[in-house]
Amino acid sequence: MHTTNETLYLIAMNFIPGIGPRTARKLISLVGSASQFFDVAEDLKISGVRNSDLKKMNISSFLRRAEDEITFHTRNGIRAISFLDEDFPYRLKSCDDAPLVMFSRGEMDLNASRTVAVVGSRNATEYGNRLCNELIEEMGRLKCTLISGLAYGIDSFAHRAAEREQIQNIAVVAHGLDNLYPAANYKLARSMEKFGGIVSDFPTGTNPDRENFPKRNRIIAGLADAVIVVEAKKKGGALITAELALGYNRDVFAIPGRIGDEMSSGCNALIKNNKAAILSSAQDLGWYMSWKKKNIGAQTTLFKTTSEDEKRVISLLQSGRIHLDELSIEAGFPISKINSILLELEFKGFIKSLPGKRYQLTG
Repeated sequence: MHTTNETLYLIAMNFIPGIGPRTARKLISLVGSASQFFDVAEDLKISGVRNSDLKKMNISSFLRRAEDEITFHTRNGIRAISFLDEDFPYRLKSCDDAPLVMFSRGEMDLNASRTVAVVGSRNATEYGNRLCNELIEEMGRLKCTLISGLAYGIDSFAHRAAEREQIQNIAVVAHGLDNLYPAANYKLARSMEKFGGIVSDFPTGTNPDRENFPKRNRIIAGLADAVIVVEAKKKGGALITAELALGYNRDVFAIPGRIGDEMSSGCNALIKNNKAAILSSAQDLGWYMSWKKKNIGAQTTLFKTTSEDEKRVISLLQSGRIHLDELSIEAGFPISKINSILLELEFKGFIKSLPGKRYQLTG
């Protein structure tokens, strides 16, 4: 696989202890490029890294390790995509902790027009699997790409459903691409490479250790337009992914479950705390994301039934998505009144509520 010289240096930077993606970008901005960083590394003052440690580590050893990494890529059909490449995922590039380099195996478009992450419990129930299947079928109709984590439970079920629906099927893993976890999904993963494949920001030799999964989850959230939690307990990887997605200003949805049901407690908590919009049916996804319009009749007729206060809020939302607090300030209404107006407008079909107390027009 073709790898640019600068990508070699970016991979090498990944191996230096104490230098994460944020610090690396600052250093590259300071000196001009990753290759120039290696010329002056031992003379730089790097927060969290002592110069004496860099000298002891032998900075050139990281370059040799990067060269070995690229040799492995060439022999095994793995591609390295750096944040400097034109086809680096634009959604991920906007995240401040995006990796310097990603590794992929398969035939995939990481900049597909519609990408949805589906995550959930490793101990999925029949209820979760059934709803997941309905959701993936709807994603097929909407021509979405699936992003998930290849884990047991909802992740695996979603990937298999995506195979049946023949939609682009991408798994983000928490280890190097010389390995596959869980091993039970090996055949599934290889099959996915025909239209999708496997993605990681971990180099070869990295094991699927527990601390790697939250790092993996940031990639899942960053690659997606929307994250859907199908079934989850109050704590776990799916909830971490949802929180990361909110931090990236992604749309977050949750499928509700019965009150008191442990396997739905995480989804219900996301909805209760207004961190996720409720997905009461698979068909809601297209409407929420404006990929499929809901038939609410002619707006010219509906406008005749709105009050002056409602028209004021609608005019503010013409500029795009706005947070509840900002709407209250701009409209000059107290929170209690703005909440009442927003609820009425949502009933009339003018607006839709989004995770994080944001609102936008439906049209």
